[in-house]
Amino acid sequence: MKSYFARKSALTAFTLLIASSLVLTGCNEKDASATGKTGDGDLEVSELRYQGSVGAVTFSELAEDLGYLAPLKLNYIGNTISGPQDIQSVVTGDTDYGGAFNGAIVKLLAAKAPIKSVISYYGVDDATWTGYYVLDGSPIKTAKDLIGKKIAVNTLGAHHEFVIKEYLHRAGLTAEEIKQVTLVVVPPVTTEQTLRANQIDVAALGGTLRDKAEERGGIHPLFKDKDLFGTFSAGSYVMTDKFIKNNPNAAKKFVEATAKAIEWARTTPREEVVAKFEDIINKRGRKEDTGAIKFWKSTGVAGTGGLIADKEFDTWIKWLVAEGNLKDGELTARDLYTNQFNPYQGETK
Repeated sequence: MKSYFARKSALTAFTLLIASSLVLTGCNEKDASATGKTGDGDLEVSELRYQGSVGAVTFSELAEDLGYLAPLKLNYIGNTISGPQDIQSVVTGDTDYGGAFNGAIVKLLAAKAPIKSVISYYGVDDATWTGYYVLDGSPIKTAKDLIGKKIAVNTLGAHHEFVIKEYLHRAGLTAEEIKQVTLVVVPPVTTEQTLRANQIDVAALGGTLRDKAEERGGIHPLFKDKDLFGTFSAGSYVMTDKFIKNNPNAAKKFVEATAKAIEWARTTPREEVVAKFEDIINKRGRKEDTGAIKFWKSTGVAGTGGLIADKEFDTWIKWLVAEGNLKDGELTARDLYTNQFNPYQGETK
């Protein structure tokens, strides 16, 4: 059955943006971070450029703080709230790695971007999931009630949009009805406030922001991504093929360190993980609120150490094929990622 997870116009705009990014990359790709030996004679670069997230700690940042990444260092160049934007920055050479929802990565690869996923970094489990919230007392009870309504998401063409469109499709809405559900881009840190101010009808809330909002009460989820897809790793960090080829030791060091950090967070008591995250946020001095991080519950990552599985890309490939944006067999999941640098390779997922 045909899926309606993405508007044709949105996909076209995304493809044009990626095409222009690829042209810029080919004409003027920037060198990957600082070059030269790091002192141990093994690493091709001394630092990796990346984008962070306000009030949150990434597993690569955790890896650096725990000492797993040394002597490699991270070079923070700013924040992002958009997975598609983050991986576009990798393509254009502004960063050395970036992360996004796997569906967005498939779109980028369909546009012939020279990238490869190297490790999963977020996902959905019983403790970590995204809910699509309405105010208590809202007249919205079913998918049909969303026609003509506004839903806040962090960005278009990524996790939230895919889940919303799948929810609407499974509920039997037609393509024309789905087009009448408006997605509004709102920064995650202000999404709850926007919902409570009645500026939107539904808010996508996940992780610590979801838990913080639930603690205040007055809201409830209309549906959850976990109910639609179960538990799964949802997003991956990517690097360009060129970076991996020219800097295999640095790429390996990054993946190994991040994998170890994921397992540290998975096996360490929650209170210790939260305390570590708070310490990292306070030390980096970006004037961030640590309130939300207190609600952290789990990594959400399905595979040990962020190992990637075929199924985590197959789902989105099939969607693009069903939508007519990919030919059957044009992309194969196994060709889109590698576990070669992951120290947990071979372990059961």
